[in-house]
Order: sequence, then C-alpha cells, then structure tokens
Amino acid sequence: MTEKISSKKTNLIALILLAIMAVTAILSMKEAALTFDELAHIPAGYSYLTKQDYRINPEHPPLIKDIPAIPLLFLNLNFPDDQQVWLQEESAPAWWVQFDLGNRFLYYSDNNPREIIFWSRLAMILLLIFLGWLLFYWTKKKWGNTVGLGVLALFSFSPTFLAHGRLVNTDVGAVLGVLIAIIFWLKFLQLPNWKNIFLAGIGFGIAMIFKFSLIILIPFFVIITPFYAILFSEKNKILKSIIRYAGKGILAAAIGVIFVIWPVYQFHVWNYPPEQQLRDTIADIVNHPVPIARDVTFWMTEQEPLRGLAQYTRGLLMASQRTAWGNTATFMGEIANNSWLHYFPALYLFKIPLAFHILSFIVLAGAIWGIKRLTKEKRFLSWLKNNFIIMAIFIWTSVYWLVSLIGNLNIGIRHLLPVFPFTYILVVLGTVKIISFITMPKLKKTAIIFVFILFAWYIGSSLSTFPHYIPYYNELAGGTKEGHKIAADSNYDWGQDFYRLLHFIENPPGGGKIEKIHLDYFGGEDPTYWLGEKYVRLNPKEVAQDLSKGIPLSEAGGGIEGWVAVSVGQIQGGITKPVRGFPDETGYYNWLEEYTPLARAGHSIFIYKIENKAAVID
Repeated sequence: MTEKISSKKTNLIALILLAIMAVTAILSMKEAALTFDELAHIPAGYSYLTKQDYRINPEHPPLIKDIPAIPLLFLNLNFPDDQQVWLQEESAPAWWVQFDLGNRFLYYSDNNPREIIFWSRLAMILLLIFLGWLLFYWTKKKWGNTVGLGVLALFSFSPTFLAHGRLVNTDVGAVLGVLIAIIFWLKFLQLPNWKNIFLAGIGFGIAMIFKFSLIILIPFFVIITPFYAILFSEKNKILKSIIRYAGKGILAAAIGVIFVIWPVYQFHVWNYPPEQQLRDTIADIVNHPVPIARDVTFWMTEQEPLRGLAQYTRGLLMASQRTAWGNTATFMGEIANNSWLHYFPALYLFKIPLAFHILSFIVLAGAIWGIKRLTKEKRFLSWLKNNFIIMAIFIWTSVYWLVSLIGNLNIGIRHLLPVFPFTYILVVLGTVKIISFITMPKLKKTAIIFVFILFAWYIGSSLSTFPHYIPYYNELAGGTKEGHKIAADSNYDWGQDFYRLLHFIENPPGGGKIEKIHLDYFGGEDPTYWLGEKYVRLNPKEVAQDLSKGIPLSEAGGGIEGWVAVSVGQIQGGITKPVRGFPDETGYYNWLEEYTPLARAGHSIFIYKIENKAAVID
C-alpha cells in the first residue's frame, strides 16, 4: 500500500465513492419518515430565514438549520405565524411548543410534508458530501493518495454517517465544524501570521454556530497550542513563545466571536421582539446552576447591540444545563435519566462494522509496539515534532471521548461522530505504516490482501443494511434485528419507519383492509394526518392500570383488540428495569410481551394482531 495511485486515478475513485454515498443517502432517505428532532429543526430553520426571529429551538445553533431551510424558500410555503404556537403571546413557551409548531407547519398549513422533508434533507446530503470531499482533500494533501482514499472509503460507507447525514439534525454539521476549526487552527500553529490567525478565528466561529457541544474545542486548543510552542521553540524562548501563541489564540477566538457568532446571531434576532426574547430567556435558564453566566445573559439581552450574543449564550447555557440534568434513556435492559459510564463504549463496539474494529485492534497493537520502540531508541520527541498533526488528532479524540464518558447525556452513537473522521485517519495511517514495515514480499502481499478483505467486509456490512442505516448493529450485537435490546432512540427507533407502517396498513398480509389500528408511535410524523379515523392512540399506561384491576385486555384502555403497532423504543421504555432512582414506573408494556409480532414496519415498529388476551401470533 505504497503511493502507487496517480492523482488523476485517486480523484476519480474519490468522485465515485462520494457519488455512491450521495445516491445511497438519497435513495435510503426517500422512504424514511420524519424523525423526532426534524419536527423541530425544519420549521425552526425556515422561520429563521423568513422571519429573522429566533424564538424556536434556541438550544441548538442556527447554521445547521439554516442550510436545509434554503431550498424551502423556493416552495411557496405557508407558515403558521398567526397561530398561538408561533405567537406565544400568553406566556413563555414550553419546550414542547417547537414540536407543536412543526406539526402545524408540516401537516396543517396546506403544505406538502413529504416535499418539505425531501428538499430539507437533500440540502443536508449536499453538506454530507462536502464534508466527505473536505476530509479527503485534507488527508490526501497531508498524507498522500492512499491515505486519502482509505479514509474516504471508511467515511462513505459508514452506517452512522449514512444514517444521520441525510437527516435534518445537528450531528454531521458538528463534524464539519470540527474539521474546519481544526484544519485552520493547525495551520495557524504552523504559521501564525495575520492571515492564519484570522482564518483560525473564522473556523472557530463556524464550529461554534454548528453545535454547542463543540465548545470542547476550547480546552483542546488550550492543550495543543502551548504543546506546539514547547515542541518547536528554543529552550530559552519557550515561555515567550507560549505567551505569544496564547495571545494570538485569544485574538483568533475574539475574531470568531466578532466576525461570525455575533453577526450571525444578530441577524437571527433582528425581528425577535426584545421583550419576548428576555421573557423566553428567563424562562429557559432561570434555574441554571451558574448564576453569573445566567445573569450576564439576562443583562446582554436588554442591550440592543448585544442581543445576538445574548441569544448565543442563552442556547449555550440551555445545552449545558441539559447535559447536567441528563435525559431519559434505555440501555441494555435498564432505564435511567442519568448516564451509564459504559454507554458510549458499548455503542461504539456494537454500532460500528466489526471489520473496522479488527483493523483498529491491529493498528493499536502496532502503535503500542512503535511507541515502545521510539521510547527505547529515544526518538519519541523527534517523532512528535515530525508528526504533530497526528498527535493533535489523537489528543482531540481523547478529549472528546473523555468529555462524552463523564457527561450526563446518553442520546446516541451520533454524538460520537466528531471523532469518527479522525479515528479513520489514525487507523488508515497506522495500517499503511504497518505494511510499510513489512519487508518480505509475500508477507506484504498477504497483509495488503487481508486489509482489502477487511475493507470489503466493511463496505459489505454497510450495503447489506441499506436502506435501514439508523438501526444498524454489527454481528457482536446479534445484527440489526436484535439491536433494539441494547439501545433504541436515535440508535434504532427515531420514527423513520412510519411510511413503511402506512404501506403495511394499505397492503396487509392476506389481503383485505385494516379499518382500525391501535398505535403508539415515537417520531416526527402525525398519525392522524395520515391515518384519519383508522388511528387509535394506544396509551399503554392506561392499559396496564386497567389490567391490574382485573379488566380484560379487550376492554382495557378502551379496548385492545385487532391490529396493534408500537414503536420498539416505546416498548423498551415500558419493559426495562428502572435504575439509579428513576422516578417513573415502568412495566406498563409487560402485557405486550405475551404476544409475538406478526410483522415489523422496517425494523422499528412492531405490528401485532390481537384476537384476545390468550392469542399469540407465531
């Protein structure tokens, strides 16, 4: 795997890989129903661009919602700006109002919901492809054609990137923000002239308006900046160099605030009534655990030139308090509203293709051997100087992993995406390095064939799960079919299979018609809009209470008989064991475990036909 591929062929192969990714993403997203977060993000972005009013979804920065809203500007849509869900005149908005607005905008304003969803997602796919191109361009420039193609292949067939890169959510935007910020910051460290200081600031600012969690970049930059100064300064000038770099780094951060964060946010609050912004801000962060940050935000909200920055800090504080408070999640048979230390390691183990883990293990073993060798030969410092970017990438992945492990927010594998491209780089670089050390021709050839087999297995794992990328789990988890037992939510069941449920209802097995279906659905779609009178909302807690009183299932909760469909995430929430003081009762779906699903809509919606309490469908 030496540098034998010409640049022309490399670029052609890269184009093919990105084209395959684009086609795969488009085809797989067309039948994917609206997921939970998209119900808030799509109308929020449209309101930002058409109203310049940031009252909706302030807990996420605007850029990743603006981009998918751009195609919607050409659709002549109706926006419910005369409805209470938008006006919010009576009181400060509840968190749920953003989803009510999304429901009104997509389904009850004479718009075509599927058209809105398609064009919004298409913009996200273009962003995904741009991310892939930037990743390829940078890695190829730094380490050559082979590394560039290897990294791009891992990216293009990643089930996780394919799952979330075609949806209107914040995670792929976060990866792009991280990549841009790190590229420009490393360039600034290598040549700290005015141009690179400015670009580093712009890159930092862009990352900050993609996702609030990227505030983690600040401690990362604080680590690598003096580290670089120490490595590349003369011994008697180290302190002076650190101070100089620190000053320029602070200047770069200030540039990001002044030239990116402030103007972008100021644009977005231009028509947000000041008194309403203050009222909403107080409602959102009045209980924040850092009073000084809260109070400064209140003060800035009342200063007209600072309202944009106040909206930024409001969102940042909302994100931080949510992280501190945690969220309800199910994981490996348990339910809690605070985190598990092994949550992200387990998801990384089970939701990444097994072939990549094997390759990573080989590279890790090689890296340990290489570090021992460098240390023994006293060449480690020299290696650091020659491979600072690799060390910086390793530090970034370590910092991000550490924060994820100690954080209190367990939502899904998608939150690890900002380390994925850098992990690909480390693994591909390690693979190429290991092969370069092999001197025996036959052994080298065998190693190259083995690597190609692993890549083929990786690609095959991705292609075989098409179009069901959200619920993908590898062989260690028992495959996609059994993955919901480990973790649901955005890892498995985000509402994406609702259109497949509609197809089942329209074409039930054995023919005939389904006139009524009891449904407990988790996701962004509106069952009433699509099903009308066929839809009967299933309340499992009411059913469980009635059953506990001896009321038969045919009468419990208004009567459960005939066709029943339940999102598997809802089932998991109702059968898992509460731990660590989880306040709510579970077990309200234990009665459903007596029945075997007749079918699944996609992977995430279980479909039953219940004739009576004793009936079991095989």
